[in-house]
Amino acid sequence: MLDLKGPATVANSFTLPPNGQYSHRLVLDIEPTSRDTFLAGVQSSKSERPTVETASVPDVTAPRKRIAGKRIVVIDPGHGGPDPGNLGVIGVHEKIVVLEIARAIRDELNKTGRYEVHMTRDRDIFHPVRERFRIARRLHADLFISVHADSIKNSNVSGASVYNLSETASDREAARLAARENKSDVIAGVNLDTADDDVSSILIELAQRETMNFSAQYANILVQELGRDVPLLQRTHRFANLGVLKAPDVPSVLLEAGYLTNKKNANFINSSDGRKKIAQAVRRATDRYFQQMVALGR
Repeated sequence: MLDLKGPATVANSFTLPPNGQYSHRLVLDIEPTSRDTFLAGVQSSKSERPTVETASVPDVTAPRKRIAGKRIVVIDPGHGGPDPGNLGVIGVHEKIVVLEIARAIRDELNKTGRYEVHMTRDRDIFHPVRERFRIARRLHADLFISVHADSIKNSNVSGASVYNLSETASDREAARLAARENKSDVIAGVNLDTADDDVSSILIELAQRETMNFSAQYANILVQELGRDVPLLQRTHRFANLGVLKAPDVPSVLLEAGYLTNKKNANFINSSDGRKKIAQAVRRATDRYFQQMVALGR
């Protein structure tokens, strides 16, 4: 994968034979281009892709060999790269704040020895919304947690919230958040309107209500555990049509750690103490959730 600062196109490509210490090499000449040209190239490449059934095959991989007895958890720090997310009153972009929170969650889960933890990014890079949940699917994750930090014009609003997927938003603020988060791909130069055809099949698969029920179960537990040490937003458990939560076979939640537009809340989630409390709440919730899964024979 290449990390680029802006739209680009492959001007030329060729291979080189083995030479000394190098084996076969593929050389790509990449040059900057306009956003319109980039999107036109994306659309052109899609027209040459195989049918929906064939295109979806790469996501259906053979089960990975797990570390014995460990559940697979994927942590997704939101935004990254050319998509900075929110910039709140403390002058630190969301992509930086949530990466540090995600690392704290990863470390807290790893300390238990019960989980195999992966992150969709561990540095300042960008993944399209749909690639984030596809990473979880390729890893055959048992749980997917996307971490974000919110912002709003009213600086008095603060507190963490937890979102589950729903085609209907639970309230106006949930709809606003979904609209903003789903625009991340547009910010980074990817046109959501030209999404892969297999997204349609994924939406159909969402009829598998069991996954959504498990997601809601985890969200309920997480809200309870966050409430012990972390400031909460009113109506903490919410629902929205969030693209990042659309894996049909991986229970998924989006954790809004707090509001960067409230100074006290922003300082809390950007502090080592705040990150620790959030991470400990996630660990307790994850323990409780999988204990319930064991009781259900899963």
